[in-house]
Amino acid sequence: MIQNGLAQQNYPAGQANHQPVADTGAARFYSGVNTYVNPVLPGDHPDPTLLKVGDDFYHCGSSFHFNPYLPIYHSKDLVHWKVIGRVLTPSNTGMVTDRPGAGVWQGAITYFYGSYRIYFSSNGQWFAKASSPAGPWSAPVRVRENVRTGPLGYDNSIFVDDDGKPYMLIKNGQKVNRIQALGQDGQLTDTVINLDWMNAGLQYSWAEGPVMCKRNGYYYYFPAGDVSGGQYVLRSTTLTADSSKWERLGDFFKPITDPDNTFPRPNHISAPVQLADGTWWTIGQSYEKQGNDDWSGMGRQTSLYRVVWEGDRPWGEAPVSGPVVKPALDNNNTPWRSVHTDHFDSDSLGPWWHFLSQRAAAAYSLSQRKGWLRLSPDSAGAHLLQKETDHYYTAVTRVSVDARIPEAHGGIYLTNGKQSAFARLYYDHNNNPRIVLQLDTAIREMPCRKGKDVWLKLERQGHQLTGFFSADGKNWQPVGPPVSATSIDKAQPDFNSWVGTSVGLFAEKGPVDFRFFVCKDGFSRLPAVGSSNYYGIRKIKEAEETAVTNSTVNGGWLMISGVDFGTAGEAKAVEIVGRATKGGKLELFTDDLELGRQIAVVQVKPGNNKLHTGSLRQVSGQHDLFIRFPAGTSGDVIIQNIRLLRAEK
Repeated sequence: MIQNGLAQQNYPAGQANHQPVADTGAARFYSGVNTYVNPVLPGDHPDPTLLKVGDDFYHCGSSFHFNPYLPIYHSKDLVHWKVIGRVLTPSNTGMVTDRPGAGVWQGAITYFYGSYRIYFSSNGQWFAKASSPAGPWSAPVRVRENVRTGPLGYDNSIFVDDDGKPYMLIKNGQKVNRIQALGQDGQLTDTVINLDWMNAGLQYSWAEGPVMCKRNGYYYYFPAGDVSGGQYVLRSTTLTADSSKWERLGDFFKPITDPDNTFPRPNHISAPVQLADGTWWTIGQSYEKQGNDDWSGMGRQTSLYRVVWEGDRPWGEAPVSGPVVKPALDNNNTPWRSVHTDHFDSDSLGPWWHFLSQRAAAAYSLSQRKGWLRLSPDSAGAHLLQKETDHYYTAVTRVSVDARIPEAHGGIYLTNGKQSAFARLYYDHNNNPRIVLQLDTAIREMPCRKGKDVWLKLERQGHQLTGFFSADGKNWQPVGPPVSATSIDKAQPDFNSWVGTSVGLFAEKGPVDFRFFVCKDGFSRLPAVGSSNYYGIRKIKEAEETAVTNSTVNGGWLMISGVDFGTAGEAKAVEIVGRATKGGKLELFTDDLELGRQIAVVQVKPGNNKLHTGSLRQVSGQHDLFIRFPAGTSGDVIIQNIRLLRAEK
């Protein structure tokens, strides 16, 4: 069964902090990972579209000037997503405008007439075909316009009816909303179904990103408002231009009642799809902001929402700040979406990397120095980036600069989409070798010994950035006090050219080599508050930091995604900073609480601000790290942060 685009399954009622409470089925929520916390696709993932094919789900959306263009994500459970390929290479210079705010819009993934297809907008409407969503994808074909259809616009989607007939939902400007069938060749056919009356009074703002699904003989049409939010729904028993046959049902999402929710006004949903158990789901975008704590700069992040049916009226469940029962689907060992570690030991870049210009996409090499990435900048510099996914992490790299080119420098780069607000931590090996942390007018500098290689580390603790450097990758020296990244994190002018923040590597004024890139270094502190998923956990203030503890006598758990454990045998122990009133044991697992591997048990003794350590079973590479709190008491054990330890010399 193939569907484009997803009723409320019963789950435990929420407390004031929106944690599901204990009931007859509560044990499974503490012993296994049966809940998720939004966003399921953290970081910049705007204009999401969703395709269900049997037991598999595929996602694509707008990539704008991030290239290679149109990344395809795959999931088995709608919660864990993995990028599996990209549709367009940076070499598509004739059809893609290479500047911020332009590029490729839409990315509507679909399947009909025996082929996977992506429809997208870039100086016109195009489509590419493939036998698998992972590609390879065919050369793009332009969708032909006609007088009656008019310009085909952007943010269109594809709806496939019960009989297999596909339709394009056409959106151009504020007042054009139309539907037209597609033929076997992927081109428009039949006559246009004109719905321009729908937003004639601009009652839906832009009425953009329309999607459709079908249920019980009703066609449901979902237009979004605009980039600031708003999602609406109409229905009809027939696909017709007759406005009297369509019923306006109003808002799609239920009102938000959670005061701690950080993703207000979700919209631009995918077409809802139904699972085998009868439940329906959709994904939608939202900027992250709560009061003055603004993370809008990360872009429009994608969350998963249940769809509740009241008779034949759909409602999107309102966003909440805490755990939600996940779909009744198996994960298939896919990790939580996080920035990837890369040791550059492959002949090609992983699909998780991107560039912000076509020139930068031609300025790297994985072959000039085996096992290293070389960035060879022109006058505009060079970079290699991933979408930033977290508020707490420590990025590490090893930098090598040719001493014969004293002006060349490079390091770790955190930037908004237009590269108008950015932070750089780099090694400047000129006449006065130094390490520099720069963000706007804030500059931190430390002299360093001139050498062949330097290790750099950029630590993000919420909106604070701190730089470190090392001569061996083990003993670190700070580069002055922290700097504030709020200029990057907050809402950006012109919506940051419609994209979010990126983190990675850069080089300027000459070639720079990088041995690896790690974004969530396990040998640096991992704040427990930076978890991506949790259950039975609450935050508390501990001095100047935020800590976590369990909120019920049933225990609780948290998961820190994408932790890098280094090479095999490198991590010998784990250290946990916190305190306890009675004490107990903390259990650590990789990848899952039930199907994963227990790697440590840490005995926590009563006392304040203690270091608690436990030996670590051999583990290497990048894993999701689970920490399970002891049952029996609530709030007895409090964790501030976790860190891996190497063997002492």
